[in-house]
Amino acid sequence: MHVLPYLVAAYVFLTGCYGLATSRNLIHAVGCLAVCQSATYVLLLAVGYRDGATAPVFSDIKPGSRPVVDPVVQALTLTDIVVGATVTALLLALVLQIAKRHGTVDPDELRELRG
Repeated sequence: MHVLPYLVAAYVFLTGCYGLATSRNLIHAVGCLAVCQSATYVLLLAVGYRDGATAPVFSDIKPGSRPVVDPVVQALTLTDIVVGATVTALLLALVLQIAKRHGTVDPDELRELRG
């Protein structure tokens, strides 16, 4: 079990969190949130990886003759990518509406939104 992919996932996540915490722009914050989301791709693929395994297609080999990569983790990663892209698009649309209505994307200048 290699630890490098887990360290890479943690580094990417912490980098995105740092950017999110220090962001002075809503568009930058959405981008940092997308970076945090991409850490989950690395983590899921690291969990499903097997050394020396092949793709989970059994058309040319007998099942059980060779190790294969877990297809469920690959499907979860693809689903995570689609959900992440959808959430990013929705957040960018919200930022666009905020910029149209209030004329700024700086969260500190949005005093009307404070409750």
